[in-house]
Amino acid sequence: MWYVSTRGMAPRVDFEGALFSGYAPDGGLFMPEELPQLDIETLRQWSALSYPSLVKELCTLFIGPELIPRDVLNGTSGDTGSAAIESVQGAKNIDIIVLLPQGHCTKIQELQMTTVLSENVHVFGVEGNSDELDEPIKAVFADVAFVKKHNLMSLNSINWSRVLVQMAHHFFAYFHCASSLDTHPLPPVEVVVPTGAAGNLAAGCIAQKMGLPIRLVVAVNRNDIIHRTVQRGDFSLSEAVEPTLASAMDIQVPYNMERIFWLLSGSDSQGTRALMEQFERTQSTSLPKELHSKLLGAVTSESVSDEAITRTMGRCWEENRYLLCPHSAVAVSYHYRQTDRQQPSLPRCCLAPASAAKFPEAVLAAGLTPETPAEILALEFKETRCTPMRKGDDWTLMLRNTIEGLSWPQRGHS
Repeated sequence: MWYVSTRGMAPRVDFEGALFSGYAPDGGLFMPEELPQLDIETLRQWSALSYPSLVKELCTLFIGPELIPRDVLNGTSGDTGSAAIESVQGAKNIDIIVLLPQGHCTKIQELQMTTVLSENVHVFGVEGNSDELDEPIKAVFADVAFVKKHNLMSLNSINWSRVLVQMAHHFFAYFHCASSLDTHPLPPVEVVVPTGAAGNLAAGCIAQKMGLPIRLVVAVNRNDIIHRTVQRGDFSLSEAVEPTLASAMDIQVPYNMERIFWLLSGSDSQGTRALMEQFERTQSTSLPKELHSKLLGAVTSESVSDEAITRTMGRCWEENRYLLCPHSAVAVSYHYRQTDRQQPSLPRCCLAPASAAKFPEAVLAAGLTPETPAEILALEFKETRCTPMRKGDDWTLMLRNTIEGLSWPQRGHS
């Protein structure tokens, strides 16, 4: 399996090359050169698998056995920063640098990152939003020699491996929601994806292309660039990022849309490059008519207000005694709107990306009582460590200097 850049100007790489990277050298994102096509019999066989086994089968299609044998695999799901820190803290041969948007995460999310004092964990509190902190990351990865010298890789959905594992969510959801797998063709299932950077949406679009009969709904908060893109082909920034209760989705630059544009355009690297370069230059572009038509055929969209989020959280608790996080509520809000119309619909699954325990402010706003585990309450009393990245600082230089400093031979880190 080979991987190519969505912009078509970088050499193709194997899975290892895609894994140990962020952006491709030409500024694009890595995608498989060809997608495996799954027949009905394979899908039926996969339907009996546990989630870990399903992830293994899926990964086997995209990773050569010479790189990772079938029986050496592990996956995690959770907030990217704290999950990534948890996976590597204390390791001798790897350092992790996390940039968190100060004031744009909940207090608990920040504490989960800043209370880890391991020598190999380096957290920066950026005086900016998620889109702004992506800029120095992209600038660092654009320096190919620097990336190779320091063995850099990204752990968010810039990295193909993150999208690969997220594909398993869609397969697993389908197998649990499909009315029957004994019919031909297999019945469709609607999957509602709450999103910010569109990684999980890209995973769903790829699963669709591989033969999984899902119909995708993308649900966003008031930061509605994806909704406008789906509805009108308007891929352009609003004046500013609006803070919402679903803070992890407060994003204006959903970089994984580039993967979706490339996929739906039939791997048209030249067209994707022109589209994205115009967007980067002017912060505004319109999709070509044919691409917009294909996007409309693949995805339905909805934008959800904070009021709808709290209303949905309250209703779900009232009806099911289930406490939704505000991001999950963005998806369930769409579900409630459809059920209230009392129209026949497909079986539907809403993806739930986080625990409500991390968002007590949103829970209180919904008129509910937060359920905070003891280990999270204990974070309040722990020592914290976080280096500020202030407005006016050269964030790219700070990032480069930190990476350089971590590569001293005597540290023994790679």
